[in-house]
Formats: sequence, structure tokens, C-alpha cells
Amino acid sequence: MNTTEIKTNDLKLPKYKFMTATTIKLIAAFLMLLDHIHQMYAWNNAPLWLTMLGRPVFPMFLFISAESFYYTKNRKAYLKRLLFASWFMTISTTLLQLFIPNKNVVLMNNAFSTFFMTGLYIQFWDWFVMGIKQKRAFLVLKGILCSFIPFLTVIPLLIVGDLSSNPDIPFTVIRVLITLCMLIPNILFVEGGILLVALGVFFYIFRNKRIIQVIILLALSLFIYIFKNGDIQWLMCFAAVPMLLYNGQRGKNIKNFFYIFYPAHIFILYLMTSLA
Repeated sequence: MNTTEIKTNDLKLPKYKFMTATTIKLIAAFLMLLDHIHQMYAWNNAPLWLTMLGRPVFPMFLFISAESFYYTKNRKAYLKRLLFASWFMTISTTLLQLFIPNKNVVLMNNAFSTFFMTGLYIQFWDWFVMGIKQKRAFLVLKGILCSFIPFLTVIPLLIVGDLSSNPDIPFTVIRVLITLCMLIPNILFVEGGILLVALGVFFYIFRNKRIIQVIILLALSLFIYIFKNGDIQWLMCFAAVPMLLYNGQRGKNIKNFFYIFYPAHIFILYLMTSLA
């Protein structure tokens, strides 16, 4: 046992903090599977409780992603992996629906795009904070200006959306253009929307203040409950439970698990419901 391990063990965390990052990921993956079963079989009266159990999944993954982004040794490589995974999901789901159409299911799943966008804004925040601390105006300006880019990159998609009303342009052409535009990261059309990106960034900013993280999560859940009547996304508030049980340890290293499991289970479920 090395010195680092001894010091870690001597921290004497409360006994209730028994969940590692890996534990939270695996629980979230299981709940996500249930949620996507509902997505694929909602047309066949899949029970609502399946997707209700899946509401805490996104905050759970965002919480761990904020931790991962803090600890990663190579942020550039981390963001590249998320971007490439996002491109893969966009292209593969488009092709899958093109060759195996299903009128009951629309695949728009791309959590990688949300995690990538969250990572970008975390980096922009760090540039801004570093610029303030080091009194470097360039870094402050860089952080501020870069934060507008993901809003501007939505413009090509809006243009194509406007072209879709033109009857002279074949639907196939519009579909290809939309797919190409979706390869350009933007903050308005990521899965879960801008609020979840903001939630992930706040998880990072207050990563050493668990209670504040939970309060932000609960506040967002309350906002959704009040202003989005009928939207069960407010149930994401239950992600606070694993967050409070988190012990700060990584656990077993399975960082590539989600990159494989996420697209694999979606494709399998889609094929099952389409070919049955």
C-alpha cells in the first residue's frame, strides 16, 4: 500500500458515502436501459414507470462527467472522444432509420453531444476564472467570446429548417443537410437542451460543495415541475440520492463501457422493435 492510499483511507468518510463513480455510472446505465425500453415500446403501451425511473439518469451522468473533466489529464483528448462519439451517433442513427424505418420510433438519442457541450463550457469557464485570477484580460475575453460560438453554430441548422418548407427541394436532400448540420455542435439542439448543459457546468463549478450541487438540482427540478406542467423530467431530482452517497472515488476503471453500451443498447432495442 502506497502513501497516497494510506492518506485516502485515513480520510474516514461517513459510512453512508459508499458509492464510487463507477457504481453511479452502472446504476445510471441500468435506469437508462429501462428508459429506452419505454422509448422503443411506448407505441405498444410500455408502462410509464420505465421512463419515470430513467429521469435521474442524465443528472447522474453529468455529475460524474464533471468529476471526470476535472481529473482528466488530457482535456483535449477527452473532448475529442466525446465529439467523435457524438458524430458516430448522429450518422449511425440517421442511417439506421433510413435503411430500417420505423413509423413508431424516432431516434434522436445523442447524450454524447450534451456531454461534449458541457465539457466545452467547463473549459470556457476555466479560461474566464484563470484570466480573473491571473489578471489576464485575453483569457477573460477568450472565455466570454467562446461561450457565444455554440449559439452561432445553430445558424446552419436554422437555414436548412427554413429550406425544408420549399417544395422544390427533395426531402432526401433536406435530410442529408440536416444530418450534416447536426454534426456541427450547438447548444440549442443537444439532447436535454441548454438547461442540462448548464446543470453539468454548475456541477463542475461547485464540485467541492455537494449541498450546493444538490440545491441547484432540486431548484431546476422544481422549475420544471412548476413551469412545464406534465413534464416528468422533474423526477431527475432523485439523482440527488447517489450524489449524496458519492465517496469521491473513481472505482473500477470502465471508462470505455459507456461509449460501447450507450449506442449498442439503443441500436439493439431499435432493431428489436422494428423487426419484430
